[in-house]
Parts: sequence; C-alpha cells; structure tokens
Amino acid sequence: MDDHKLKVFCAVAETKSFSQASKLMFLTQPAISLQIRALEEQLGTKLFTRSNKAVTLTETGTILYRHAQKILAAYAAIEKELNEATGLVKGKLLIGASTTLATYYLPNIIVEFKKSYPDILIDFERGNTQNIVDSLLKAKIDLGLVEGEVKDHRIEVEKLESDELLLVVNASHPWAERQDISIQEIIGQPFIMREEGSGTRQIIESALEGAGVNLGDLNIVMYLGSTEAIKTAVENALGISIISGWAVQKEVRFGVLRPLWFQDIRFKRDFSLVYQKKSFRTQPAEKFIELLKRSPMTPAAL
Repeated sequence: MDDHKLKVFCAVAETKSFSQASKLMFLTQPAISLQIRALEEQLGTKLFTRSNKAVTLTETGTILYRHAQKILAAYAAIEKELNEATGLVKGKLLIGASTTLATYYLPNIIVEFKKSYPDILIDFERGNTQNIVDSLLKAKIDLGLVEGEVKDHRIEVEKLESDELLLVVNASHPWAERQDISIQEIIGQPFIMREEGSGTRQIIESALEGAGVNLGDLNIVMYLGSTEAIKTAVENALGISIISGWAVQKEVRFGVLRPLWFQDIRFKRDFSLVYQKKSFRTQPAEKFIELLKRSPMTPAAL
C-alpha cells in the first residue's frame, strides 16, 4: 500500500532539492517534477517555492507535508499488521553504517538476517557518522550503526557493545606467542599509524595520552589511510599497529596476524544504533534490530 506522489513530495520536502529527491527515489529529475506538478494540479495549490539555492515548502506545502507523513506512516502500519496476520515479513530495509561496521561486522549479520527473511530487500549505505546522521534526517535510511557519539537531539541513540582495538603483529614477530603486552613495550617498535583525521587514530591518541604516552614517543614508520593497508603492512613485517579486533578475524583465523591485549590500557570505542525520533519503525527494521541486539559484538575468532 502506498501513495507514490506523496512519497515523491516528501522526498523533495526533506532533501529541499529535486535532484537529490531523484537520487533518493531512483527516478529521473523530470519524472520528479512531473509528479509534483500533477500533485499541485490535483490539489489546486503551489507546494514549493523554487530558487537557485533551494526548494522550500509553501504554507500549503507545509500543511500537506505534516499530513503526508501521517498518511505514509499509516500505510506502513497497515502493511506491517497485514504481514503479521499472514505470517509474512517483507518490504525494504535501508541501513547505513560507518566503515568498520559496514566492512567487518554487518555483512555477517545481513547474511543471517536474509536466511530468516529472504523476502526483505536490503539497501546498504556506508559513510562516516555524520553522513549516516544526515541520511537519517533526510529519511534515506531506516536506521544506522555508527562509531562514537551522536549529539543531534532529533536522533535516538542506543548504545551497543564496545569495540576493542588490539595490538596486531606478524606471525613471525618475537611477540607472536604472547597473550598480552605492556604499553611501554611498544615504544621503539616500528609502528604503523592511521592518517590524521581518522577516528581510529583519535581513539589511539586519546588512550595513549591517558596512559602517559605521547604520540611522539612512538617510532612511527608510516601513516596509512585504511585498515586494509595497515593489515597488509603488518603481514609483511613492516611494523606493528593497533586496529579493530573485527578487522583481523580472517587473518587471525588463518594465522598470518596475531592479536595481543594490553595489560595496562584498553583502546575501546562505542558502537551505537541510531534512528530518527518519533519516526514509524517498519517491520523489517524492527526484525533487524531484534537480530542486532541478540548478536554478539565480540569477534568470534578472537
């Protein structure tokens, strides 16, 4: 059940752009314009004011937008109840996730989810935390999984388990058979660091400072722009590094990298589930959240 014109109208209202709405709705820009024109003719009123900078709602457009949100939510509620009554779970699920979660954690969750709900179409977007929040506010996604803090009052945040960053070394490294290490022992070792501005690097710097270790104390031999690049460098014995336990599951399983825990410090970051406040949660989103909450965040290989 749906009203396509209302969905197009809401997409333009939320993105304030015909071109952005066309990307969101997977329609051409002329098709978006045609739908809006048809709706304006049907209602006998102008819904948007167009300028070079943005598209804004008129007074009557604001009224329609308020009611359109309720109508579309009602359609979704009807579909949800009908699906529950017939035992079917179908529809579309739009997920956003930050890089670590999108690359190393969510694929396994999505595979598990599709086994239980094969009729749900999943659309997946990755980006940094702010990108995910922006997509939520524009209704481009149903829910997001992010690292770190979200302080936007329009966003509901539920903390999930923390991710721990671990020291990783090559399988031939003298420390490879050890279980843990002192933070002081890494000083002087060739160290591979993420690039400036990386969220992982910020966590490392903050934790090191708390332990009385300055970044300048480390023997940094290179800065790399991705976790994959760092793993390759460590595998080739170019240095040691601190990265997410999720990122090294496969390498640990195959014995090419070894994880070590620190005796005197923890490098942790929070993962959070985020969604818009007061928004109607679809049945696919609810089922996905249920799976998330009963799935362990600790990597199985570690």
